Amino acid sequence: MNQVLGRLRGQWLLAAGMAAFAAVLGLWVAYAELDPSAAVNFVDLHVYTDGGLIVRHMLPGYQPHGSTPLYSWGGLGSLQLKFTYTPFAAVAFVLVTLVPWHIAQNVSVAVNVIALVAALWFTYAGLGYSNRQVRLGAALLIAAVVFWTEPVLRTIYLGQVNLVLMALVIWDLCQPSEGRWWKGAATGVAAGIKLVPLIFIPYLLITRRFREAAAACAGFLVTVLAGFAFLPGDSVKWWFGGLFAQGGRAGFMGWAGNQSLRGLVTRLSGSIAAGAAPWLAVAALTLVAGLACAALLYRAGHPLPALLVTGLTGDLISPISWDHHWVWIAPGVAVAAHYGVRCWHAARVRAMGLLASAAGLVAVFAAWPTRWFGVPPHLGHDSYGLIWEPPNTTPMAYLLHGDLPGNAEYHWHGVQLLTGNAYVLTGLAFLVVLLVVSLLISRQERPGLPAGSEDARHEGAVA
Repeated sequence: MNQVLGRLRGQWLLAAGMAAFAAVLGLWVAYAELDPSAAVNFVDLHVYTDGGLIVRHMLPGYQPHGSTPLYSWGGLGSLQLKFTYTPFAAVAFVLVTLVPWHIAQNVSVAVNVIALVAALWFTYAGLGYSNRQVRLGAALLIAAVVFWTEPVLRTIYLGQVNLVLMALVIWDLCQPSEGRWWKGAATGVAAGIKLVPLIFIPYLLITRRFREAAAACAGFLVTVLAGFAFLPGDSVKWWFGGLFAQGGRAGFMGWAGNQSLRGLVTRLSGSIAAGAAPWLAVAALTLVAGLACAALLYRAGHPLPALLVTGLTGDLISPISWDHHWVWIAPGVAVAAHYGVRCWHAARVRAMGLLASAAGLVAVFAAWPTRWFGVPPHLGHDSYGLIWEPPNTTPMAYLLHGDLPGNAEYHWHGVQLLTGNAYVLTGLAFLVVLLVVSLLISRQERPGLPAGSEDARHEGAVA
């Protein structure tokens, strides 16, 4: 009887998830057809493509300067967006150049949609959902809920790779450890494209997963060596010339789009230089608190929340965490909803708090059109999301004039300080709450287990 009920529940959940996700995706497709320039822009995909073409020496009209052509490239169009990724990333982006541009755009959208669902599928696998119908139904249902959030839509809009890298890390670190000596290597490869996933290496070390940490280091080292093999001059400039540490190449650190602690402190300090020292102190404290919280959660038997806390910590302490880097809220909503459903009958108040947390994440990160707040469209579209409610400095103004006292972000006040810093403030609030919770449960629950182990699969008893 229980098996029959389980199958029926799985079928109903799968049907509901498929219907909800199809409706949301159909709504976005209709929106894209009505106003293509507001739905997609692909400016970052263009940067990736140009990076790959530089590797292939095929960028039209491009003349290399010296021995470092990748980083001496003048940038994309009027925005002058330079290539700010690792040399290996440019090598990997050669794949984008193998198809015509109009096809690459469609592939980018499809890959990001698939990566969102895949990341949630892997999330539920890490929570122990063994029933495939339940897992896919839950993944599609949450994907429908989080699809119309600003980080997800901006990732699709720009043609970014954040959803792909997130899915790769979650898959890698949530797969069973038995018989998988390579577990952790994919996380290192993800860090070889964008450096932020390096945060998972100290996380693996403090949770005593030394083999996985070694695999992550090996994966990262392979990307570095590949960069030197294909782009030796650029690799020397990137790694030994300190280019990797020059966050300002990516844009204005105080810009509203930078939802990291560095961005917050810069805006409050009134200049990039004045914010440097305070940011280092705050970032160091956040790093310790975040990794301590992750370690406590892991040892208390909650490896998936521990993984997400680590991702959250990475977004907070990175010098640059653009709005689209916050796609980690998607599995965060899934995990909060899971625990809320799981304890609904045993602890109703706790369950309501967890479900309210999931709803709160969706509300804060939702793609609210700023015209609803009386703000005219900017950034080339309706500037979805709370963080775009205050005025902000255009990228071109910063590139032309530098860090000026008159930059709009330095003059926020009142509610603008809350909405303009909404992502980083929400991240800090969740980190504090999770740290308190981890300290409480570490004294009560069993020792932690590797994600995907047989005992850890009991996390998914609701499945």
